[in-house]
Amino acid sequence: MRFYLVDVFAETKYAGNQLAVFCPRVQLKQAEMQRIAREINFSETTFICSEKQENGGYAVRIFTPDVEIPFAGHPTLGTAYIIRTIFEQANSNLILLNYASTSIPVRVTDDIYTMSHDAPTFCMTYSDSDIVAEMVNISVHDINTEYPIQLVSTGLPSFIVPLNSPEALSRCSIQHPLFRKFLDSVYKCNILLFAPISDSRINVRVFLDDSGFLEDAATGSANGNLAAYILHYNLFGQDAVHYEVFQGIEMGRPSLLHIAASRDGLKYDIRVGGKVRLIASGDWA
Repeated sequence: MRFYLVDVFAETKYAGNQLAVFCPRVQLKQAEMQRIAREINFSETTFICSEKQENGGYAVRIFTPDVEIPFAGHPTLGTAYIIRTIFEQANSNLILLNYASTSIPVRVTDDIYTMSHDAPTFCMTYSDSDIVAEMVNISVHDINTEYPIQLVSTGLPSFIVPLNSPEALSRCSIQHPLFRKFLDSVYKCNILLFAPISDSRINVRVFLDDSGFLEDAATGSANGNLAAYILHYNLFGQDAVHYEVFQGIEMGRPSLLHIAASRDGLKYDIRVGGKVRLIASGDWA
């Protein structure tokens, strides 16, 4: 089968978040896809499991090295890029990805691939900021207590942690035993820490809950959660926001995400976009 390596949310090659996209010629069993994802060992690997379907979409499955997941941001955009450039020969600016439980449209404008997120769910808040601070190796005073630490989901959940400064954000480093205890005793999901620089730029870091991965270079799903959080708590004082997210800087893989989100009462419109760069292609033996 053919496979492709792409960088997502990348302004240049060798930046952003890495993704492997496979195009099987025959149906693969779940266990085999899982073994391939573990062999690639990126944060996610996708499989395009069909030609164009009746609704105009393509069946897609996403795997981390550990498990299959129902949705993720950069795999959606990177897979849409391969479908558009390889399957559709760049003749469409709307690509539909059919996952097991939902369909995600991806729109392309000026080389920026943008996806819409599901309506947000605001779940539990977490009051033990000292535990979180110790877990990411910062002072409890670095956490902005004006806003809550909260579990938010627009498809894949994240704990959102507001910090007081970009400098504090740059000092974060995950403490593995404490993070494992947190995942086991509180909730198993990634943790997103952010520090606004202005109402048009936010610095973000995301630590993953998968084994072997300390940090994510660019996280579309988690940044969709953050956009919902920003609107819910009116961080920018307006119901419609447009801003850029800078992520992956500390990892040496700078990423740029374009966020457009609005709120009308209980109705949210959240869109996350970025550029995709093709790195390599080949045949899987």
